[in-house]
Amino acid sequence: MTDIHLYNTRTRKKELFKPLREGDVRMYVCGPTVYDRAHIGNARPVVVFDVLYRLLRHVYGAGAVTYARNFTDVDDKINARAAETGRSIRDITDETIGWFMDDMGALGALVPDAQPRATEYIPEMVAMIEALIAPDDKGVRHAYEAEGHVLFDVPSFPDYGKLSRRPLDEMQAGARVEVATYKRDPMDFVLWKPSTDDLPGWDSPWGRGRPGWHIECSAMAKALLGETFDIHGGGIDLAFPHHENEVAQSCCANHTEVMAKVWMHNGFLQVEGEKMAKSLGNFFTVKDLLDKGVPGEVIRWLLLKAHYRQPLDWTEKGLAAAKRELASFYEFPEDMGGEDERIAEPVLLALADDLNVPKAIAELHEMRRSMNFHDLSPTMRALGFYGAWVLPSEPELSYSTMIHAMASDLDDARNNKDYKYADAIREKLIRAGIEVRTTKQGTDWKFTPDFDAAKLEEIGDV
Repeated sequence: MTDIHLYNTRTRKKELFKPLREGDVRMYVCGPTVYDRAHIGNARPVVVFDVLYRLLRHVYGAGAVTYARNFTDVDDKINARAAETGRSIRDITDETIGWFMDDMGALGALVPDAQPRATEYIPEMVAMIEALIAPDDKGVRHAYEAEGHVLFDVPSFPDYGKLSRRPLDEMQAGARVEVATYKRDPMDFVLWKPSTDDLPGWDSPWGRGRPGWHIECSAMAKALLGETFDIHGGGIDLAFPHHENEVAQSCCANHTEVMAKVWMHNGFLQVEGEKMAKSLGNFFTVKDLLDKGVPGEVIRWLLLKAHYRQPLDWTEKGLAAAKRELASFYEFPEDMGGEDERIAEPVLLALADDLNVPKAIAELHEMRRSMNFHDLSPTMRALGFYGAWVLPSEPELSYSTMIHAMASDLDDARNNKDYKYADAIREKLIRAGIEVRTTKQGTDWKFTPDFDAAKLEEIGDV
């Protein structure tokens, strides 16, 4: 069995992954709040953890992996959308969940094993809050009631802050920490809050109300995966306060040392070097891209081009390059058929090294260069790339065969020590916007954002 090493945010190091229970891998990833279309930043964790899900299934077997990703369907943003539109909350959330599944399906993401809705786990949330209010075996109460609210008592949990490793002064009341007079400590966070008649609410020991955001994931993860499980994932923006709060309430309610063994976070996504924001005019959804004719597999490819823990800069040039690069893998469609899905060893080893997808892509390029379709075809499918979007009219497809032949001629010339001819071929390719690289196995090449098919024809014969 292939060893998998994953970077653990909790310990700040790469570790050998071993399931807590043999033959039973359990993973939870924070899903969307369903009030609007998913933007491209929302798609990055979906694609990243889809690759991890596929890797775990490949190594341990599909039946040995349970992947849960939730829907937050009770939230003030949803309430506001309902008030604005006059539509029911259920109508809005059902529609938005449908949109999300369609959009993520277009990106090649597998459907998780469990997709819990927060509103379906209210009793579990109430039970967890009751456990936090009750004294533990040391007589400590980790939650308290105040003005119709129930709040988690952060000072009661000495390990608070260890996941995100933020100094206390940075965690004090700020943009994502609500300030309220009824709090004992500025860091205390809401577990339950009262609901007026015009807002969704459920009966509880503390009156009619609704859960705070953080308790939702703790209750759903426990119900589906147990008090402790193997992997918890999400975007780096969730590390504090959401995941920090999850750890605190879960460990205190369940009397465990950890909530999840491994915590994984993907990096931020920027657009043309700037934070994505509607005010900057660089905010767009997955559906916006699909409607413009950008294939879902191309979006997936670009989302995976940077290592998942690193920031990703989404650019128009990068998108164009991703389309050309991915198209080059399907230049011989007759060799890319079949239904077999397996991950070739070099790609598997790259993925097993903390999801090193950029290295895996390099290995895919090597298989393409050597026309090893026996391994390339099933590996591409196993990673969520099926090539259904590629059309014969794509200009890069019509020229890739020519470029392959030129690269082969370059290798022959070099092997025959006809370096002048080899250099001439190389220069012709570079002037046409082809990146050329010499490897031990021979000449490798790929399209760049500057590829110009006209230039390739204008240059003429070598």
